[in-house]
Amino acid sequence: MSGVQTIDVHTHVLTEETMRLLSKEAPKAPVSIAPIDKDFYTLTVAGTAYKPFPRGGFDIERRLQDMDAAGVDVQVLSATPQTYLYNQDISLTAATAALQNDQIAKLVREQPKRFMGIATLPMQDPEKAAAELRRAMKTLGLRGAMIGSNVNGKNLDDPSFEPLWAAAAELDAFMFIHPVTVAGSDRLKSYYLVNLVGNPLDTTIAAACLVFGGVLDRHPKLKFLLAHGGGFLPYQAGRWEHGWQVRDEPKKNVKAAPKNIIHRFLYDTICHSKASLEFLIAQAGVERVLMGSDYPYDMGMLDCVRDVRALSIPQDQRDTIIGKHAKAMLEGRK
Repeated sequence: MSGVQTIDVHTHVLTEETMRLLSKEAPKAPVSIAPIDKDFYTLTVAGTAYKPFPRGGFDIERRLQDMDAAGVDVQVLSATPQTYLYNQDISLTAATAALQNDQIAKLVREQPKRFMGIATLPMQDPEKAAAELRRAMKTLGLRGAMIGSNVNGKNLDDPSFEPLWAAAAELDAFMFIHPVTVAGSDRLKSYYLVNLVGNPLDTTIAAACLVFGGVLDRHPKLKFLLAHGGGFLPYQAGRWEHGWQVRDEPKKNVKAAPKNIIHRFLYDTICHSKASLEFLIAQAGVERVLMGSDYPYDMGMLDCVRDVRALSIPQDQRDTIIGKHAKAMLEGRK
C-alpha cells in the first residue's frame, strides 16, 4: 500500500435529523424513510418514493464502517439528488438548501478526519445560488457545490446562470455536475434505462452546453467535475470538435475551434469497467480523474479503492487518482 490518503469525491448523505428538519422547514415537501429490511429503505420526498435507499445513506455509524471496510479514509459529502428540490418554490428550495448545507457542515465538524463537504444550491435563482455558494464556502467551510445537470429543463449555458459561474470562478469552487430529471425520460421507462442511459446522457448534455454555450471560455478558471466517468463525453469529444469544424451551429458562442475538449473537465472513476476507466485516464490524463463511489447507492462502485489499485497503470498515477490530486484540489477551498 502507498500510504496516500484515499478520498472518495462522490458520495451522498441525508441523515434522519436532516429529514426531520427538512419536513419541518418545508411541510409541503416532506422527507421520510420506511424500512424494506434492515439494510434498505424507501425514501419518500415530496410524495415521490425512491428505493432502495441504503442504510449508509442516513446512518453515519454504518457509513464509517463501510468506509473502513472499503479502505476509504475521507468522503466528500453531498446532498442526495432527491432533495435538490429544484421543482419547488424558490423560497422553499433556498431554505432547504441552506439547511442541508448546515447539516453537511455539522457532519464535517463532528468527523473532520473522515469528511469534507460540498453544498447544494437553489439553482432556480442563480443569484440566490451564488449567495449560498459564498456562504457555504466562506462561513461553513464547504469546498464547492454539487449541482444538477439541468434545472427544470433549463440547460447550464442559459445566460441566467452567469452570476453563479462568476461566483464559482472567483471562489475557485469545486463544482460537481450530477444528473437530474434526465432528457428523454419518456422513452426510458423500461429496464431502468432512466439511470443506465439517462444519467450519463444528461451529464453529457450538460458538458456540451458548457462548451458550446461559451461558459468555459468566459470563465476559464471554472473547474467542473462530471459524474459517472463523464457520461459519453470521453468517447465522443472528437465528434464535438469535428462538428465545430463543419457546422455553423456550434460556432454561435465559440469563435475559436475547441481543442482537447476532454481536458476541460474533471471526471470521477465510476465507469463500471476497468477497460473503460483506463481509456478515460489515457484520454483525459491522470490529473483529471478523481476517485468516486456514488456511495451509498446500488449503482455506485463501492469498492472504488480496490478498483483503482487494480488498474494497469503506474503506482504514482494510482496514488494521484486515489486521493493525492483530490487532497491538493479540495484542501484550499474554504
